[in-house]
Amino acid sequence: MRFLPGFLVLALLFVAGARDAFDKWVETTELPNLLADTSVEVVDRNGLLLRAYTVEGGLWRLGAGYGEVDSLYIDVLLAYEDKRFWDHQGVDLRALLRAAAQSLWRGRVVSGGSTLTMQVARLIEDSGTGSWGGKLRQIRVALALEQRLKKREILELYLTHAPFGGNLEGIRAATLSWFGKEPQRLTAAEVGLLVALPQSPNARRPDRHTAAAVDARERVLRRAEEAGVLDQESVAGALMTPVPRGRRAFPSVAMHLADRALAETPELQRHEVTLDRALQTSLEALAQDALRGLEARVSIAMVVADHTSGEILASVGSAGVTGADARQGFIDMTRAKRSPGSTLKPLVYGLSFDRGLAHPETMIADRPTRFGRYAPQNFDGRFRGELRVREALAQSLNIPVVMLTDELGPANLMAAMRAAGMAPEVPGGTAGLAVALGGVGVSLEELVTLYAMIPQGGVSTPLLWKIGGNTSQRQRVMSRSAAWHLGDILSDIAPPAGAPRSGLAYKTGTSYGHRDTWAIGFDGRHVAGVWIGRPDGTPVPGAFGAEVAAPVLFDVFQRLKPTLDPLSAPPPETLIVNTAQLPEPLQKFRGRNAVFESAADALEVAFPPEGARLANAVGGMTLKVKNAVYPLTVLANGAPVVSGVRRSDVTVPTVGRGSATLTVIDARGQSDRITVWVD
Repeated sequence: MRFLPGFLVLALLFVAGARDAFDKWVETTELPNLLADTSVEVVDRNGLLLRAYTVEGGLWRLGAGYGEVDSLYIDVLLAYEDKRFWDHQGVDLRALLRAAAQSLWRGRVVSGGSTLTMQVARLIEDSGTGSWGGKLRQIRVALALEQRLKKREILELYLTHAPFGGNLEGIRAATLSWFGKEPQRLTAAEVGLLVALPQSPNARRPDRHTAAAVDARERVLRRAEEAGVLDQESVAGALMTPVPRGRRAFPSVAMHLADRALAETPELQRHEVTLDRALQTSLEALAQDALRGLEARVSIAMVVADHTSGEILASVGSAGVTGADARQGFIDMTRAKRSPGSTLKPLVYGLSFDRGLAHPETMIADRPTRFGRYAPQNFDGRFRGELRVREALAQSLNIPVVMLTDELGPANLMAAMRAAGMAPEVPGGTAGLAVALGGVGVSLEELVTLYAMIPQGGVSTPLLWKIGGNTSQRQRVMSRSAAWHLGDILSDIAPPAGAPRSGLAYKTGTSYGHRDTWAIGFDGRHVAGVWIGRPDGTPVPGAFGAEVAAPVLFDVFQRLKPTLDPLSAPPPETLIVNTAQLPEPLQKFRGRNAVFESAADALEVAFPPEGARLANAVGGMTLKVKNAVYPLTVLANGAPVVSGVRRSDVTVPTVGRGSATLTVIDARGQSDRITVWVD
């Protein structure tokens, strides 16, 4: 007995040494990489998945946090796989001893005895499943995991790496593919299948091995009922629920913007954008509907934004990629540079209001006008004569807006576009008067940016599509009153056929040759734009913005909200009067050269033309006069030759050979003269 204390001391030392050696064995375990690649995700403003990308090998492996999964799934999983998970240190000795005894008794592995931590160890380094060598490695890694991680972190590794059939890894990939939803809310039937699948993910795939999937699910549900996790009624209902017979496609919403986010910051794992998934999905469906009946090469693009914040809520770059893809749906037409047609006209008028060139009630002439070699025509080839500026904008007439652009200067128009947040591209690099009619390259996103400025009181509103993204500094483009006038005019334009008269302020445009059709509009909160055309830039014969794009724009706002937000009230400095009450210089637009030009109703020698060479006119000639107040007096080379004439045809007696200057004076004292050559 006297040797017993010494033996105990030696035994305790041996145990302590063994424990130290064991601890060191665990501590020195080299763990595999715990940061395996997971699918890059693009989510909307509410955290809803828009699009995910596969990892290497074509696997769908989406990360999942403990709090992102229905607690029922966690409870059933632990009841079935590892009921003492929260208590053990990585290894459940009772389960291992039971598995070893069964193996020795039957000569084969009957139950694994693996804890959930051991399963995680196997998943993250793909170690063996049935051999004792593999088990020993799993035990070592499991013990090390328990030392270095929290229980919830170990569960999250399982939630991310567990296989669910085919190329699916992780609970989120499983629920999205098998049930079309995130794992936050799951039914008992769904939970039963999800717990059963990782044990034999391919042999129990419900789309290929339905009976095996149903049997495995029932075993899980029965075990959960025995453990008190599920009641009898829930299990009975779950057993009556059919398993899914096919996989669902992963979300692929906002294809172009998702690719844009990935291209700009490829290092990010999660891209948070300002889009609203419900609106985006609705408008993508609208894009497909809008192209029905149009020829195969026509595409569409739409952008919707909140102009109070600049956040883009929907961005549809095309109607999607089809099999043959004649529409070139892979091209993001929200960013493509195209001719904007008449959609820049409101900017010209707003700048003209600010510079005192015109007012909405100013009278302006729509008549044949030439600017050097440039002679613009209206789209229909007709002229309206004199009308109010308000009407000229509403009717989208070309000649009045070019007259105003000539006064403003194309360079000032380009500067205003840049101040509004646009990046216009001019063919040849030098802007001319044709810019006002679409002779410049801009994108749909830029046009929406421009129109966002108008309801914001003339202050630029840079658009953004990243949550927390930096915005450019706002700049004033035009005064509050000028912007209000534009909104007032555009909201009074009649809607397209079949659309409600809701007061939406909008403008349409059609580029030269019918290559692009546009409709851009806004209310008190939102701004939206629609483009329809061919991505390759070839014409779409007969397509007009008012007929093709405008109806889609009104559909966009109907899907956006039930009623429009009202536009703001006019600022106090706004001049709201009729034409007669305007200051005299604003009553009628004349331009900076008006003092050097004859009035439209001025006296005019209509024939012969200036510089004409006349044969056989020595004995006399006939002049034709317009807009005269009789009687008339005619001078030849400064000397009176005829007076008291009361008709438009005036016969002038002989003036001799050579050059002759003929001057006609009417009763108002107005005059006109021509110089001719008499042979």
